[in-house]
Amino acid sequence: MSDRFHRPRSARLSRMLVRAAVLGGMVASLSACGNMMTRLSQVGSGPQLSPIQNPTLEKGYQPVSMPMPTPQPPPNNPNSLWRTGARAFFKDQRASKVGDILTVNLSISDSASFSTNLARARNTADSANATNLLGFEGDLSKILPSGVNPASLLNVGSTGSTTNTGSTGRSETLTSNIAATITQVLPNGNLVISGSQEIRVNYEMRDLTIQGIVRPEDISTENTVTYDKIADLRVYYGGQGVISDFTQPQYGQEILDILFPF
Repeated sequence: MSDRFHRPRSARLSRMLVRAAVLGGMVASLSACGNMMTRLSQVGSGPQLSPIQNPTLEKGYQPVSMPMPTPQPPPNNPNSLWRTGARAFFKDQRASKVGDILTVNLSISDSASFSTNLARARNTADSANATNLLGFEGDLSKILPSGVNPASLLNVGSTGSTTNTGSTGRSETLTSNIAATITQVLPNGNLVISGSQEIRVNYEMRDLTIQGIVRPEDISTENTVTYDKIADLRVYYGGQGVISDFTQPQYGQEILDILFPF
């Protein structure tokens, strides 16, 4: 039988962990190398704006699939110029078709505070005596060299106390307006929107991306919608450039933080 079947399990586990660590380091190094080459290509010019393109053609894009009600045929309005759901007499100017644009108003001011206090105390005392133990209480002094007092045969007490205190605080603020494009119309009429915005100032670029699902009824007459009326809202706000590079840890430090067990 081969010797590898006699190796301790801890040794085999250590070899597997070392291989996983080496493989993870190689993958991280390749990714970091690509990031390094990108940064080197931007020396003297800063980050470049990405070209405008169809969001449905981006890598990883998947159409939204949601539970849909049974389609209902539109009502007939004979001899009438008014259309059901329209807010204008002749034409509804709100976005409703794939490719239409609407404005999303972002005014997120979210804060939360949690505080928990727990105090527990317990004090117990038990005592027992055996002054009459079937007549054998007098023989206890023969068994125990130091003798025994049956009136105080057992006396047990315990005291416990626990105090826990926890506190959590969070505050977020984001205010902006961004134009989004309708990328999909669901069978029930809801609209899937996607929008992105890139702003470059000197050597720093800020990215703002938003995605979600909107009901046509929630779009105002100004062709705007507030963020709190968007289902499955996804908002990304980040940046890249000189300042972002200084605030982000180096890839070597990130790898150590992941692999270092202490």
